[in-house]
Amino acid sequence: MKWDEFFVTGEPMIYGAMVSIVVATLAIIIGLTYFKKWGYLWREWLTTVDHKRIGIMYIISALLMLFRGGVDGLLMRAQLAVPENGLLDGQHYNEIFTTHGVIMILFMAMPFVIGLMNVVVPLQIGARDVAFPRLNAVSFWLFFAGAMLFNISFVIGGSPDAGWTAYFPLASIEFSPTVGNNYYSIALQIAGIGTLMTGVNFIATILKMRAPGMTLMRMPMFTWSVLITCVIILFAFPVLTVALALMMFDRMFGSQFFTMANGGMDMLWANLFWVWGHPEVYIVILPAFGIYSEIISTFSRKNLYGYKSMVWSMIVISLLSFVVWAHHFYTMGHGVMVNGIFSITTMAIAIPTGVKIFNWLFTLHKGRIEFTTPMLYSLAFIPIFTIGGVTGVMLAMASADYQYHNTMFLVAHFHYVLIPGTVFAVIAGFYYWFPKLFGFRLNERQGKLAFWTIAISFNVTFLPLFFLGLKGMTRRMYTYSESTGFGPLNLIASIGSVGLAIGFILLVYNIYWSFRYAPRDTTGDPWNARTLEWSTHSPVPEYNFAVVPKVNGLDPFWEAKKGGPALYEDKIEEIHMPNNSGQPVILGIIFFFFGFFMVFSWWVPAIVAGIGVLVMLAVRSFERDHGRHIPVKEILETESRLRGEQV
Repeated sequence: MKWDEFFVTGEPMIYGAMVSIVVATLAIIIGLTYFKKWGYLWREWLTTVDHKRIGIMYIISALLMLFRGGVDGLLMRAQLAVPENGLLDGQHYNEIFTTHGVIMILFMAMPFVIGLMNVVVPLQIGARDVAFPRLNAVSFWLFFAGAMLFNISFVIGGSPDAGWTAYFPLASIEFSPTVGNNYYSIALQIAGIGTLMTGVNFIATILKMRAPGMTLMRMPMFTWSVLITCVIILFAFPVLTVALALMMFDRMFGSQFFTMANGGMDMLWANLFWVWGHPEVYIVILPAFGIYSEIISTFSRKNLYGYKSMVWSMIVISLLSFVVWAHHFYTMGHGVMVNGIFSITTMAIAIPTGVKIFNWLFTLHKGRIEFTTPMLYSLAFIPIFTIGGVTGVMLAMASADYQYHNTMFLVAHFHYVLIPGTVFAVIAGFYYWFPKLFGFRLNERQGKLAFWTIAISFNVTFLPLFFLGLKGMTRRMYTYSESTGFGPLNLIASIGSVGLAIGFILLVYNIYWSFRYAPRDTTGDPWNARTLEWSTHSPVPEYNFAVVPKVNGLDPFWEAKKGGPALYEDKIEEIHMPNNSGQPVILGIIFFFFGFFMVFSWWVPAIVAGIGVLVMLAVRSFERDHGRHIPVKEILETESRLRGEQV
């Protein structure tokens, strides 16, 4: 490969990205060296198996990817702001909307959700960690390796350019001869393996590690949503892994699974992708429903209305999510019967979703509502998500979809579903559970300022796209003439996108400000919450609970506060905790290089890296790491220190 083919050149923005990467990397290295933090970073973070710290690393990664994907979104809106704009050429625009979709869904929404899962689920069920702590660390580092591998594509080799769905034949070697879609197939496989491990780990954790007395129908709603989500992961992600492997074989080894010759079929890719892709929507939506359930209940000062119906509606959604995938290609030649069946199943999934909306509204009814920052995001979610749902039912009509298909109407619809349904939720959950991690609350005034900026700017950005779609503007159109009349609405949307960027900057500034200036006076329960995780200290000690709680009802913490059965009856005893390990991060590094060498078909170093993976697994199989024991004296000292900090 020639040098100018290895490094992407020719555009000032690419050069600027290269310089910024080098400068940021040098700044981090110099800073860690100057403050002598390399040892601390390795001991406390890179090698950690603590579910809380792994959750924090997921969330930090998600915030970074939010801004990485957000820059792509801003560039798209800048390109479309005015007619016949020459800011980006067609090829660069293709790469940007491809990476924007992949990063926002797989490398922002997914890790943010999984980060909150890691932080909260063991605390909600009264466990001291997940079932397999080291596997949890491996899951994170495989995700991170896949994310970094995907992100270096825009400066080394070229980004994927066939859309985030990577439809064939656009993604074939014939129409995409660069290595961009090699990055797509391999990076997503590596990250997907990590996600699949997470699904297995949390199913085992929830089913086998609940506190005494916590039956399935006493679990908090967020834990229920995570359990159902992990079951979807278990069935959906193997389909994606197989599809990506077949894509890799087509592009790198000359097979013809998705070609139009020699028995191949390009629609096979579309079916495999969406058999995973539509359940993936609910993988990031269902935990959000759990987050909203916790927050709305807490700040309405009421029990969640219709607990059992909420659980069953999520189960029904998870089942229906696997039988709606063909609605993504109504216009691609299916017969009336197939289109009709998938139209019915797609509309049917709105019923259990509507059940949840009404349950939240009934929870709010006659409640003593407190308008905190998490509650504002939760309240804004209901009307905005309803707009997304109603337009989804419009798109579910196969005959009408011939008008809506591949227009900006569709773009507006899925942003009206995914941003309030996932992004608002993870931000709300981040504010809500932040004290459990750090012992203080984020600044409420700044949080509300960021909320209103984001909520208003979101609607200014995406509401005009509904009308642009009805006027006939197709998605993925990188330029348009003035005669189309698309200019004014596109300009409004682009102005709104700038407001969204400002809102997310305010969010990050709030984190920075609060770490420096927020008062450290948080009690164990700063929100007067109901669920078990608030019964321990803020911040949570390494072992979570000095004594494993005993659950006697649906809201055990609330009942204990009101004079009900005590949560803790046993005496403090020695606690067993797992040791930190450097193997997961080393395995992630090896997988990164293995993927990188595979992208460029450098077989010898790829084989060496593959052998390295096998060696790491073999070394682990011979280990006899029995963890470590925290003596009673150390536990008592920690408990006293935490109580003293909160007085």
